[in-house]
Amino acid sequence: TGVLDDCLCDIESIDDFNTFKIFPKIQKLQERDYFRYYKVNLKRPCPFWADDGHCSIKDCHVEPCPESKIPVGIKAGSSNKYSKAANNSKELEDCEQANKLGAVNSTLSNQSKEAFIDWARYDDSQDHFCELDDERSPDAQYVDLLLNPERYTGYKGPSAWRVWNSIYEENCFKPRSVYRPLNPLAPSRGESFYTWLEGLCLEKRVFYKLISGLHASINLHLCANYLLEETWGKPRWGPNVKEFIRRFDPAETKGEGPRRLKNLYFLYLIELRALSKVAPYFERAVVDLYTGNGHEDAESKALLLDIFRDTKSFHMHFDEKSMFAGDKKGAKSLKEEFRLHFKNISRIMDCVGCDKCRLWGKLQTQGLGTALKILFSEKEIQSLPENSPSKGFQLTRQEIVALVNAFGR
Repeated sequence: TGVLDDCLCDIESIDDFNTFKIFPKIQKLQERDYFRYYKVNLKRPCPFWADDGHCSIKDCHVEPCPESKIPVGIKAGSSNKYSKAANNSKELEDCEQANKLGAVNSTLSNQSKEAFIDWARYDDSQDHFCELDDERSPDAQYVDLLLNPERYTGYKGPSAWRVWNSIYEENCFKPRSVYRPLNPLAPSRGESFYTWLEGLCLEKRVFYKLISGLHASINLHLCANYLLEETWGKPRWGPNVKEFIRRFDPAETKGEGPRRLKNLYFLYLIELRALSKVAPYFERAVVDLYTGNGHEDAESKALLLDIFRDTKSFHMHFDEKSMFAGDKKGAKSLKEEFRLHFKNISRIMDCVGCDKCRLWGKLQTQGLGTALKILFSEKEIQSLPENSPSKGFQLTRQEIVALVNAFGR
């Protein structure tokens, strides 16, 4: 309960607004064809360290699609690689389990595959200024997000810890004088951490809160959709209250849990703000959510515009005008620093050992990156031409899908 720092809003109003207005609509939108297929490359090697997680789930049970018409070289194979450390049979069992649950279901109907070629052609003709190299890779494949929900797969331990540690330690603008690891899961030494955070400029505080909010969101989904038991090979998923308390209860987290949850609300507000700002881009007749089915495309667009109207009606937005508002030169270099830190975090997602976790990590990072791109492009969005593809600001289908699904999370 109560007020969020750095903006004039209270938790209860956000809850009401989301529960009654936004959530039912965004859920519907996520089920539509345009938004349920996301193209992702799960085979990119980790650029920062050799993958030595005891349970390295590389190409785990990705269904081969030989007659695929998509230019997607889906590689067959389920050669699960184990490191030497994994000779303990209990660990091997855990590993098998995580492999099975972390596997991405990449089965797609031939009809879908043929449609994707058409979508890609349409996308290519839209004059994008920002081509994500990943999409052209032969390893990139379409994944049906509805078949691959975000949930607890058994991926934990040193490998998962290392990913978050790297994100917090190396990418959150930490001054060297702060001893305590930034990762809020780390054992704490001394209480100067939040004094330090409050001493940061607004932008850097915001960056930390966004990453913490993303972390809280992912942890919440793991608790809400947890593997409760596996009997006769039939897994049963559901809310795990004990796990939720362990990660968020003030008594269990030295008072840290509620802050994490507040950062989740903060993340929600930032992405909400981005949606309300990008509305003019989609309101133009020249933009449609193209899948080739005219009727469905029109319905999807109407639903999206309806959500935009709701986002604009919410009066307690985070005001990003206070960000990057200092002297021009300082603001420009800070914005660039923001962008690079963010790019780096999206690369760290290639180090996540479980394919399902990697999929949702990449998607939510790209969604947040897209939200920031929108917030920093207000002038360009306002001066878009009504009837021709835009030179100054453009969103790829990938970015749109990531933005909507990340906000949906």
